[in-house]
Amino acid sequence: MLTKRDLLRSTVAIAAGAAIARPSLLMAQSYPGIIEAKGIAETGFIYGLPIVMNYGTMYEFAVDQNSGQFKAPFNQIKNLSHVATYKDTAVITPNSDTPYSILWVDLRAEPMVVSVPAVDPKRYYAVQLIDGNTFNYGYIGSRATGSEAGDYMVVGPEWKGATPAGVKKVFQSTTQFSFVLFRTQLFDPGDIGNVIKVQAGYKAQPLSAFLKQPAPPASPAVNFPKIDKELVKTNFFEYLDFCLQFAPALESEKDIRAKLARIGVGPGKTFSFRDLPLEHKAEILIGMRQGERKVDEAVAKGGVSLNGWQVNSFFGNAEFYNGDWLKRAAGAKAGIYGNDAVEAVYPLTRVDDDGKPLDGSKHNYTLTFPAGKLPPVNAFWSVTMYDGKTQLLIENPINRYLINSPMLPTMKKNADGSLTLYIQHKSPGADKESNWLPAPNGPIYTVMRLYWPKTEAPSILPVGNGTWQPPGINAA
Repeated sequence: MLTKRDLLRSTVAIAAGAAIARPSLLMAQSYPGIIEAKGIAETGFIYGLPIVMNYGTMYEFAVDQNSGQFKAPFNQIKNLSHVATYKDTAVITPNSDTPYSILWVDLRAEPMVVSVPAVDPKRYYAVQLIDGNTFNYGYIGSRATGSEAGDYMVVGPEWKGATPAGVKKVFQSTTQFSFVLFRTQLFDPGDIGNVIKVQAGYKAQPLSAFLKQPAPPASPAVNFPKIDKELVKTNFFEYLDFCLQFAPALESEKDIRAKLARIGVGPGKTFSFRDLPLEHKAEILIGMRQGERKVDEAVAKGGVSLNGWQVNSFFGNAEFYNGDWLKRAAGAKAGIYGNDAVEAVYPLTRVDDDGKPLDGSKHNYTLTFPAGKLPPVNAFWSVTMYDGKTQLLIENPINRYLINSPMLPTMKKNADGSLTLYIQHKSPGADKESNWLPAPNGPIYTVMRLYWPKTEAPSILPVGNGTWQPPGINAA
C-alpha cells in the first residue's frame, strides 16, 4: 500500500551487487548517453512526480479494493461522514475541516454529469475538478457557481459533443481519468447529520443515463499496475509511462514529452528500468534524486515568507502552470490537490517567527491573532497540525487535529480581545485546553487554510502581497 510519505522519501535504491541487466531494444536505438539520461531523469521526475502521486492515490481509492484506503469504483461517489484523522494516510497534508465526498471518473466512453443540490448559503461547499496532471480545471460550489442546485458535465480531453439542455456548464479534463473532490463544511461535531443530508444530494451519472439514452460501448478494461513504496523507487518512470497514455500532450508539454520519449517514456513507448545497464540505472536514479532535491527546495523557498510562514500559490489549471513543472511538483509535495488561491490560500510553516525549526519535543509554542485581525475569509479558516516527518495528522489525547473559526464560540479570548492558540505536545492545563492544538513530540509542520479568502482589504490576496499577514508562531 502506497503512502505519499514513502513516495517522497529518497528515490535512490539499487540493491548492492545487482547484476548488469541485458541491454534492451532501447539501448540499440540511439538511447541517450549517461549524462543526457541523467538530465532527462531529473526533469522527468519533476514533471512526473504529481502525475505518479495522483496515480498512487487513484489506485488506492478507486482500483485496489484491498488497499485499506479504497473508497468506490470509478464513476461512483463515496461520501465520507467524518473528517480526516491520523488513520487517513493515502494523501499527505489532508484537510480535516470538511468531510469529503470522493469521485473518480473514467471519461473514456462518455462524459459524466455531476449534480449538486441547493445548499444553505451559510454552509460553504466546493467541488474541485482535478485531472491526472493535477490541474484544477474547474469548480462548482459556493464561490464559483453559488448555492443553487445544478447539473454540470465533465468531459474527457477529446470530447467535442454538444452541451445538452439542462447542463449549466461543461468542464474539460486534460486526462481520461479524473478526480472530483467534494468538500462540505462541518460547523461542529453535532452538525454531521446536516452534512450527510447535503452529501446525499450529490449525484454522478453517465451522460447517456442523464439523457435517458442507451449507453455507448464500454471502454476496454485497463490493467492498472500495482503501486507501492518499493516499486516506486525503481519503477517511477514505468508508472509515468503508463499514465501518459491517458493524457494527450498539451502544447506546454511537448518539449518534456519529447525528452521523455528519448528514454522510452510516453504513449507507444515501454520504459523498462530492469533492462537498463547498471550504469544507466545509477544515472537515472541520481537524476531522480537531484530532481527531488529541487522539488524540496521549491517547497521551502516557494512564495513569500511572512512571519515564518511560506505563503504561495502552487495550484491552478494548465494555463496557470504554463510549463512550470517545478511549481506543480512543489504544490504536490506541499499538499497534493490544493485549491486555486481564489478558493483557498495555504500559509504553511516548519519554523517559528525567529526561523528556528518547530519541535514539540523541545518547546511549547503560541500563535496569537491580535484583536480584530483573524484571517479574513468569506467562508472559514483553520490551523492544522501535522507530523513534521510524515505530513500526516497525529494521534492525540483529545482527538483534535485543528482549530478553526467555527470553534471560536468555545474558545477563550484574552483580555484585549486577541486569540492565543497553544501549540504543544502536552496539555497546557484545563484552563487553556479549549485553545490547545496538540503537537507531535518532535518536528512540527503546520498549515493555515483560508477558504474563499476575501478580496477586499484586509486580505491575503494577492498571494504574498496582501494587506493581511499571518502572525508568527512564538516559542514559549
